[in-house]
Amino acid sequence: MQMKVTICQLHDDPAGLESDWAGLVAHVRAEESNVVLLPEMPFSPWFATSRRFDAAVWTAAVDAHTVWEAKFKDLAPAAVIASRPIDFGNERYNEGFVWDAETGMRGAHAKTFLPDEEGVWEASWYQRATPDFTPVQVFDAQVGFLICTELWYFEQARLYGLEGVHLLVTPRLTHGSTLDKWLVGGRAAAIAAGAFGLSSNRFHESGAYGGQGWVVGPDGEVLALTSANEPFVSVRIDLEAAKKAKSTYPRYAISDPFLVTQL
Repeated sequence: MQMKVTICQLHDDPAGLESDWAGLVAHVRAEESNVVLLPEMPFSPWFATSRRFDAAVWTAAVDAHTVWEAKFKDLAPAAVIASRPIDFGNERYNEGFVWDAETGMRGAHAKTFLPDEEGVWEASWYQRATPDFTPVQVFDAQVGFLICTELWYFEQARLYGLEGVHLLVTPRLTHGSTLDKWLVGGRAAAIAAGAFGLSSNRFHESGAYGGQGWVVGPDGEVLALTSANEPFVSVRIDLEAAKKAKSTYPRYAISDPFLVTQL
């Protein structure tokens, strides 16, 4: 079972995003991609830079994502994976989703682990979701979401491996000064799960958002990285490799149900 996956880095500003989108569409069509991973909430400038919640700014971000979602058909027949700001009654969430031409938009996982500090006041802007990390089917692949900060919850990566997940997807919004740290985390999570790890990030020339999306293999091998010169990258992966990895070290050693229950 082979699959062509595409990662990217997209500009944080509207003008740059428009240009990036045209390039991404051309790339995905040329590569005949099956899955495209976008960054975390990519269709509005990052809003949680102030601790004080602003309802008008939040509504503008929600509306911007709704407008852009109408453009996903430009990437069909590829499935699109990312996260978006959503209203759920009186609560607000950062929701991971999957879109494809046949089934449309599917909410897959709402972000549970939220930072709340200078520049990323997420917990001040929207709610921590009740933990639900149920894998979602995307074509032939079982997919597990670890949205940005959730990547560091390595126990969930291990549990995803036990559930047979082929892909760990991490849409994110991270600073340019932390790229090495995040790549280490992405490689470690992929190893723990015995799965392919995919991540896409925002980008800004100032370094406020550092780009460098990745595709890493089930043993942590770096298969592809995006950059300012190559903002879109596609890789053909074999889902069978993720299946086989789960029976090899260290996965088998940390998956024995009896041993795990004794810890």
